[in-house]
Amino acid sequence: MSALRPAPDVPAPQRIAVFATFTAVHSLFFAHLVPYFADGSTYGDVILYRHWAIHGLTTGIWQGIDTAWVYPAGAMLPMVLPALAGPESYMLVWFLLCTVLNFCAVWALVRIPAARYGWQAAVLWMVLTAVLGPLAFSRVDGITGPLVVIGLLFAGTRPALASVILSAATWIKVWPAAAVFALLVAGRAQVRVLLAGFTVSAVLAAGVAAGGDVRNLFGFVTAQEERGMQLEAPLSTPGLWQAVIGRGTSVVFNDEIDTMELRGSLAEPVGSLMNPLLGGSLVLVGALMVAARRANADPGKLLTLGTLALVGVMIVFNKVGSPQFILWLAAAIAVGVAIRGREWAFPAVLMVAISILTTLVYPLLYEQLYRDLEPGVALLLSVRNLLVVIVFGWAVRQLIELRRRSGVTPVLHRP
Repeated sequence: MSALRPAPDVPAPQRIAVFATFTAVHSLFFAHLVPYFADGSTYGDVILYRHWAIHGLTTGIWQGIDTAWVYPAGAMLPMVLPALAGPESYMLVWFLLCTVLNFCAVWALVRIPAARYGWQAAVLWMVLTAVLGPLAFSRVDGITGPLVVIGLLFAGTRPALASVILSAATWIKVWPAAAVFALLVAGRAQVRVLLAGFTVSAVLAAGVAAGGDVRNLFGFVTAQEERGMQLEAPLSTPGLWQAVIGRGTSVVFNDEIDTMELRGSLAEPVGSLMNPLLGGSLVLVGALMVAARRANADPGKLLTLGTLALVGVMIVFNKVGSPQFILWLAAAIAVGVAIRGREWAFPAVLMVAISILTTLVYPLLYEQLYRDLEPGVALLLSVRNLLVVIVFGWAVRQLIELRRRSGVTPVLHRP
């Protein structure tokens, strides 16, 4: 890729600053989680991961293999690894797994040639991790986020390895499929990328078929169909304000999937539109990417912008609005900054604001939102959602501009 030239050596002071920041952030959250380590309890969704893993180890019945599951079957691997150390140590090992993957992402940002502005991106990644830590260390998205950073950075020099990493991440949580598609469109090694991804998928499918029922392989697709509009989803914002002012919409708890959802006049019709909007928007963004590729767009720009635009679609037009989705944006923007530098200053600044607002709403003020429908907290969430839409719009606009500029002045030097 023309944009993926050898990275300059990172001066020692910057390297020290990056890894000092990494140490400080992870030490802070280690200290915060010490009470959980001490009494063998868990934080956030990790309690579910431990339950599923221990249940599989003790009964031989595995989620995603023997039964349909809300996650792809590959998600069981990072969930079962901490369980091998025993239920009392689960939270500690989970935290260490997230820490190791974050270290690998920081190393990749500083050392991989694609990352021309890697140390700046590494500091941004750590700042975002610090702000989003309650999510980064308690959700499976804290596993896939670093994997996407690493996979995208290998795209220019090791496309097959990038495909393996990103495909494996996709079978843990679906969203990295955005990066896989961007890799297919932006790069020239499509055959190697396809073969690598197919191999990962075939191995997983064979494992599910051998251990259970292969029909459960895609159980996560249908598991979301009956969900309502989640309280935090961007397009839930009008319904949220209906609930705040008491105009025919209310917040209800869906105990089957442990989420807060909207029910009422705007929630149902908007929810019925989400799947068509999501599918149609993915097709449109994909078409923009293919058009830019045919116009000889710069592959590095196309890879990063395409990933961000597709991730934006998966957040904006999604009836599920879990706060950990913001980690998807963080990974895509960190790589964009690493490869393109100041060109990505606008989404990077917005990403910091989005992260702060996300953490303020969840977990800090979440009870005031769903229980009391506090207007101030609803305003914070609404601003957060607006900023997410703006980031998505920025990525789409840049894709359109990329195609237009490339059509006038083709990139001549391609790998």
